[in-house]
Amino acid sequence: MNQAVISVRNLSMAYGEVLIQRDLNFTINRGDIFVIMGGSGCGKSTLLRHLIGLQAPAQGEIFYGGASLLAAGPQARQQLLRKNGVLFQSGGLLSSLTLAENVALPLTESTRLAAKKIRDIVAYKLALVGLAGFEDYYPAQLSGGMQKRAGLARAMALDPDILFFDEPSAGLDPITAKHLDDLILRLRDSLSATVVIVTHELASIFAIGSNAIFLDADSKTLIASGSPHELLASSSDPKIIQFLTRGNHQAADKGVNA
Repeated sequence: MNQAVISVRNLSMAYGEVLIQRDLNFTINRGDIFVIMGGSGCGKSTLLRHLIGLQAPAQGEIFYGGASLLAAGPQARQQLLRKNGVLFQSGGLLSSLTLAENVALPLTESTRLAAKKIRDIVAYKLALVGLAGFEDYYPAQLSGGMQKRAGLARAMALDPDILFFDEPSAGLDPITAKHLDDLILRLRDSLSATVVIVTHELASIFAIGSNAIFLDADSKTLIASGSPHELLASSSDPKIIQFLTRGNHQAADKGVNA
């Protein structure tokens, strides 16, 4: 049976009086590569920030397993969120630190591990993303794809159960983006992690997404959920078809070679 790692119930998001999304209900199961998709301005990144506790909802609940993120006290909340690793769109690396120092940061702030143990973990995480030997490089010395991989190594530093990615392929060429998709799949399988991705990149959505939700900017709510392939094959909603085919309704026989 599927095991829920995050459950969202009757969630509404707003900035002051401005409603972003309302009445969101969905479940993220263990092992999912869960895609949050929809057009520009629909609230995808805002939803991710709610899921990782950076923003409070206007109403509704977010559960990690059976525990309410919103009702948890400070210590319990910290324990729930410590299971997460986050890769923001920019990569989020500190330019004044080397890659090793960037990846070590969560370990030095959240653990009491000895310096040698931290160095060993950092070297292992960088090797996992194909950056062995780059420990002493600064972010500015790396390509965009390498910076994203270094950000991913840092997101994995504390062996999270759930990895959150905000537009991981943004700014990357198609080949580099494909390599990053392949890396995300390998890490999900090798680490038994759950992955939550905000993206509008069709190639990534269809290559790695196992489950998805579609947020609509007009109705300001979730209008579809399921695997991207299933949504494309079965949906009659023109908004979903338009998004998943980019207007080419014959693409991939409604299945994805587009």
